[in-house]
Amino acid sequence: MKKFSALIFIFLILVSCYSKKTKNDKELEIQEEAITLKAKVFPDLKPNRYNVAFLIMDGTYNTELTAPFDIFQHTIFRKGIKAMNVFTVADTDEPVTTFEGMRIIPDFNYKKDSLPKIDILVVPSAEHHLDTDLDNKVMIEFVQKVDKEAQFVTSHCDGAFVLAKAGVLKDKVSTTFPSDIDKMRTMFPELDIRKKVLFVHDEKYITSAGGAKSFEAALYLCEYLYGEEVAQSIAGGLVIDWDKSKVPHLIVKK
Repeated sequence: MKKFSALIFIFLILVSCYSKKTKNDKELEIQEEAITLKAKVFPDLKPNRYNVAFLIMDGTYNTELTAPFDIFQHTIFRKGIKAMNVFTVADTDEPVTTFEGMRIIPDFNYKKDSLPKIDILVVPSAEHHLDTDLDNKVMIEFVQKVDKEAQFVTSHCDGAFVLAKAGVLKDKVSTTFPSDIDKMRTMFPELDIRKKVLFVHDEKYITSAGGAKSFEAALYLCEYLYGEEVAQSIAGGLVIDWDKSKVPHLIVKK
């Protein structure tokens, strides 16, 4: 009887080991598939372009993500300029669900992937940028890290709260979603946050009111980098009337 019990015990150990091995093999296989897929998705991550990363998470608002994404992605169709590689980054490999219900598979997981150098960071607004997202230490540290090397750091709508929490707007002028300006002033009383403007450019930081006006802030950066003719061409391709002089904005320091 004891011998029989011992045999059962050994059998159970072997089954457990096999199950763990099978599980590990499956996880490895999934990771390898993800790496292969990423390589297929990014054959156009071309050199000699600006790398533009969009920071996304659950609750990201569609417009603040897709508006600048559209503008920047269309630079690849303009000749004679340093175009942009656009991609999304998140703290997960799982699909991110936007506030409106769109499901997006992040291109890179900044917690574990080796990311290309980010030249332009875009922080679209998300549902919890005024509260729980600001407690995401890993995300805030990611923004701080990127800020050290990025040529431009931009936000749309309440994405400015993330930049403020990361401390990168210190001694800078900024703006955010109109009805949240007072909240931002209360939360970050040391910052200079302006009303009655749709975007503010202060050195390498561009903050915008968000919504449909995210198009204008992105077009402004294109005009700043490439000139008015290219910006007008991109705007025309997306059927947008672009005239910087008609958009309330503030340029503090280029």
